[in-house]
Amino acid sequence: MQNNTFIAGKENGVRLESRILEERIQDAVRQGARELTIEACGQHGLGGRLWVAKEEPIHVTITGAPGQRMASLGVPGTFIEVMGPASDDTGWLNAGAEVVVHGNAGNGTCNAMAQGKVFVGGDVGSRSMTMTKQNPRFPAPELWVLGQAGDYFAEFMAGGVAVVCGVDAIDQACTLGYRPCVGMVGGRIFYRGQEQTVSAADAIHAPITDDDWAWLTENLKQFLNKLGKDDLFATLAVREEWHLARAKTPHEKITRKRKSMSEFHAKVWDMELGRGGLVGDLTSVDRSPIGLITTGELRRNVPVWENCKYMPPCQASCPSGIPVQKRWQLIREGRLAEAVDLSLEFTPFPATVCGYLCPNLCMEGCTRGLGSLKPVDAKMLGKEGINAHPPMLPLSSDKKVAVIGGGPAGISVAWQLRLKGHKASVFDMDEKLGGKLQASIPANRIPPEVLAAELDRAREVIPHVRLEKKLTREDFEAIRKDYDFIVLATGAQRPRTLPVPGNERLVTALDFLKAAKHGDGKVGERVVVIGAGNVGCDVATEAARLGAKSLTLIDVQKPASFGKEREEAEKAGAQFMWPCFTKEITAEGVVLTDGRVLPADTVVISIGDTPDLEAFPENIARERGFITVNEVNQTTDPHVFAIGDLVKLGLLTQAIGDGRRAAQAIDDIVAGRRPLSVTADMMEELKTRIEYMDPGNHMSETIDYSRMNLAYFDPRLGGFESLDQCAEECSSCGVCRDCGICEAICPRGAISRQALPDNEFAMVCDSEKCIGCGFCAGACPCGIWTLIPNTPLG
Repeated sequence: MQNNTFIAGKENGVRLESRILEERIQDAVRQGARELTIEACGQHGLGGRLWVAKEEPIHVTITGAPGQRMASLGVPGTFIEVMGPASDDTGWLNAGAEVVVHGNAGNGTCNAMAQGKVFVGGDVGSRSMTMTKQNPRFPAPELWVLGQAGDYFAEFMAGGVAVVCGVDAIDQACTLGYRPCVGMVGGRIFYRGQEQTVSAADAIHAPITDDDWAWLTENLKQFLNKLGKDDLFATLAVREEWHLARAKTPHEKITRKRKSMSEFHAKVWDMELGRGGLVGDLTSVDRSPIGLITTGELRRNVPVWENCKYMPPCQASCPSGIPVQKRWQLIREGRLAEAVDLSLEFTPFPATVCGYLCPNLCMEGCTRGLGSLKPVDAKMLGKEGINAHPPMLPLSSDKKVAVIGGGPAGISVAWQLRLKGHKASVFDMDEKLGGKLQASIPANRIPPEVLAAELDRAREVIPHVRLEKKLTREDFEAIRKDYDFIVLATGAQRPRTLPVPGNERLVTALDFLKAAKHGDGKVGERVVVIGAGNVGCDVATEAARLGAKSLTLIDVQKPASFGKEREEAEKAGAQFMWPCFTKEITAEGVVLTDGRVLPADTVVISIGDTPDLEAFPENIARERGFITVNEVNQTTDPHVFAIGDLVKLGLLTQAIGDGRRAAQAIDDIVAGRRPLSVTADMMEELKTRIEYMDPGNHMSETIDYSRMNLAYFDPRLGGFESLDQCAEECSSCGVCRDCGICEAICPRGAISRQALPDNEFAMVCDSEKCIGCGFCAGACPCGIWTLIPNTPLG
């Protein structure tokens, strides 16, 4: 047996908070302590929630003064001995612990207790044994009191046994205090002394049978032994001094005779309304009494298994449409390679973007966040994308698509078109594909070998045509004649600047980042960045790497930067200032409109980029410097599509999602599933066809967060150590994880698992057994079951 572990409630003369003392108790138990002595100083909840006690009993001795709710949520195997008095709510919600209190106990003793035993060597306060309950599968909860009880004893008591000895009571007629048993609906109370008045509406006195007396005397010996007062047994074991009060049964509570259903039906219903009554000739519906528990057509509600009807929030939050939940499901099934490869059906950059560069909107949308749980780590899964194997490529059709722009958007649409069997060639000025990915994103944001590997994989699938020069309108028209469709994906390559004196001294963020990445970047010791977004943070980080000693980022409003970019800039020593309005750029630095001068050797402007639209014909509509497109990224020229930053500045994942959507639309046009031009009337019809809304996905509506049940997951989990752990912690929103909880919890055994072809399955409800209770919907962790009102009878 392990030595007793002592835990003090004070440290350096200062009382510890209840939370701190609880943590120390839990730590001691985790380290193997099974006998503890706690010197309490009014801390709450002592001795409860020691879950390991179910397998390994724990003995707790409490000295000093315990606070409220001592032994709250106690579990079987927990034994607590309080060497003096106890405060209010001792044994509150006790679920199995045994408690001995050598002194008095306060108000609310054993409040809502469901299991366990509490032995009190003195008196208990008001409203003790209130709202106790009993699960018939477990022993009844018990309260033993050597002294007397306070007012409203056993109020709303619903189960269990109370024994009040009345020792040292001034007037034994008050053993149970004022108005005992109010609202009592279950349980028994043995008390000693004069017979007392109990709530006449709720309780009744009953004779003590021989079995009752045998139980009482046997357990009375154990009670006195625990208090060290065996000598009182002879005094207390006098049968004539004891009384038994119990709850009235429902029948005993009836104050007047009521008609039976058959009597009501014959003498009231049929005579006044039914047969022989007002509507007797109009209806033949069977109106005989309905059973207490109804099934089939008489159920009030019907459970419906809505597996895969709604889209998980993670997938709905992903601009690229990646089925995140499906990938975690595959990992739970031991199919890691399939989960990794699945990503390439949605993006050519699963590791580069999902693993490193994406702010992971899927994690922001994760249902777990609503319960203050850590979202499952999609970045960890994204990084595995470096090992993905490209899918088998189909034979090419005779349709040719030109993609102008070799950045993430252009590579995405070309990749998707090739997977669908169409020839897609990328036209780009740079020698290598990748756009800003390979040209300007700093190496600290993503390992160079990861980006290089994914670009190599893309080049194996996508033909690249180097333009050698800037695209002109004549070049565009020549391409237009040779190809069936064109997808514009040139991005935003024209940096914005400020119309202030000295702006020729400014270095654009794009030029600076390109030079820095290719080893040509130079800065002075003092750098000021105008524009404190994420790109500005990248500039600051690279400037620090190149030797800058002072880094200042200014903005006209609170900086919009966030995530890793902001963290890296702050780590490099960057200072953020706002609101700051630039008046002039001089040799000394940046002059602000309020007269301040920010000294700078290098000033970088990072207030965003805009598209260059000069090469595109006028029949392609534009608005505020961006190309106008419809819901599938088709321009006003039906043979031309535009995606990415040409349409709207956004995230990499949004550009990749644009590419997938445009590729699907082109494939639909080629296959005759969609007309080349779509009128407003046609659009209404197309909206009803789910394949156009989300190709290959029959789920169109996101599941409501309120349907989910996070009670099965550990809120203390602060991180994830493996993909398997992530997969197990995924709440699988809207998709059945085949856990069998609904089948196990159904009280009528109405739910069963039905095997289907191709390893599929369905959970089926037998209407003749189902009573519409809704346990399945309430217990389902995935939000699969829903309860709908039954069709009313005609």
